[in-house]
Amino acid sequence: MTNHNTEIEAAAFRRLIKHLQERTDVQNIDLMNLAGFCRNCLSRWYHEAADEANMAMDSQTAKTHVYGMPYDEWKAKYQTEATPEQLEALKKNHS
Repeated sequence: MTNHNTEIEAAAFRRLIKHLQERTDVQNIDLMNLAGFCRNCLSRWYHEAADEANMAMDSQTAKTHVYGMPYDEWKAKYQTEATPEQLEALKKNHS
């Protein structure tokens, strides 16, 4: 992979993060049901990539990067209670 590809991938990743930060109406459970990953998955992957690069980062820092604020703050502001239909879909899709 060339450095140019890395720059393009980094720009696309930043755009994805920005998009998810702006779309607070989209719940993580919806992302899991439709795409098989959510903001928490993305923050875990970010944390794992930092570990692989021998960069000091804890999971809360990774979540803050992905959510654009501390995770608990995002949950309090934007997370809604999952509906029975969402929970059933999650169970069906990820059993």
